[in-house]
Amino acid sequence: MLHRLAGAVLVAALAATGLAAAGPAEAAAKTYKNCTALNKVYKHGVARKGASDKVRGSTRPVTTFTVSTAVYNANKKSDRDKDGVACEKR
Repeated sequence: MLHRLAGAVLVAALAATGLAAAGPAEAAAKTYKNCTALNKVYKHGVARKGASDKVRGSTRPVTTFTVSTAVYNANKKSDRDKDGVACEKR
């Protein structure tokens, strides 16, 4: 019983201080020099939550990008068509 209580207190303390584990995208919102550098880590690009690839004609949109608002915001300059997906690539 005491062991569970100590674990719960530790989890609450970590959450309160913001030290709880985050996913890799949110943990390191790195700014990349260009799309070549970003695509080495995020193969199909990175998008903010709720974004979809904007396309013309019969081209199919990219849907396999990583969703991370933090990384997207750090690399917003690389979103040339302003559709919420930076460096989208098939």
